Amino acid sequence: MATTPAARLEELGLELPEVAAPAAAYQPTARTGSLVLTAGQLPVVDGALSATGKLGDAIGTEQGVQLARTCALNVLAAAASAAGGLDRVRIVKLTVFVASTSEFTEQHLVANGASELLGKVLAEHGTHARSAVGVASLPLDAPVEIEAVVEVLDH
Repeated sequence: MATTPAARLEELGLELPEVAAPAAAYQPTARTGSLVLTAGQLPVVDGALSATGKLGDAIGTEQGVQLARTCALNVLAAAASAAGGLDRVRIVKLTVFVASTSEFTEQHLVANGASELLGKVLAEHGTHARSAVGVASLPLDAPVEIEAVVEVLDH
């Protein structure tokens, strides 16, 4: 088994994307002391949303899980950029926003897509507190948005 986050990412057949450009008047991250807060990260791949719509309508739970994984990769890219590398990142807290119909109640399962990926890539540094929240809509009609509080590790 791989011993570094970068090696585990490669083992999963994944790579960190470029940090997504802000879609409005904000920056991708803000740092205070040893903490980095990420802006909300959408399921953007190669500069475009990979899906639009709501969970419980056009999008099912399994697709939502995959979209949350994409958001988590974008969180990792932003966090690693601000922290000085992926090996200096520890996820403290995730907030997962899921655009969903009022009948949809599997936000926590969608959020597991992000949580499980972070655990696989960062091992013990990927274990975190989390909130999974259903919302009426998200920017650009994105189905999922994730923000994180990250600790920058000194080593």
